[in-house]
Amino acid sequence: MTQHRPARPFTGRHMAAILISFFGVVIAVNVVMARLATSTFGGAVVENSYVASQNFNRWLGEARTERALGWAGAVARGSDGALAVTLNDAQGYALSGAQVTAVAEHPLGLRDDLALTLHETAPGQYRAALPAGRWRIKLRVARHGATWRMMGDVG
Repeated sequence: MTQHRPARPFTGRHMAAILISFFGVVIAVNVVMARLATSTFGGAVVENSYVASQNFNRWLGEARTERALGWAGAVARGSDGALAVTLNDAQGYALSGAQVTAVAEHPLGLRDDLALTLHETAPGQYRAALPAGRWRIKLRVARHGATWRMMGDVG
């Protein structure tokens, strides 16, 4: 004959362990998912998400095309306070003869956006007047039918 142990009664401690385990798993999964969401795609602010979704694949294609160009750039404020942009091609040589335009946005929206046209002052060096203060620069470079964009901040 086998002996049966008496069944242990279900107590408040059992219920507390179940609840703590359940909510612990839920919280852990939420933390992991939130961490993955914030570290992979920063998102985009658009006026109409439906219209943006219709253009998303085109935007991805444009980004691939721009990346394939291999162009690089840097934005800074010159010693005279002007916006100074340095552009290089994929081989690291100065990118000359480009049409360079920019939109300067105040990071907090306290000032109106400024449309800028930059002029080449030396091979690969472009400049435009920019009021004092902190600005987010959205740069657009066009050369020989190719277009490249970048963003940078100047203070």
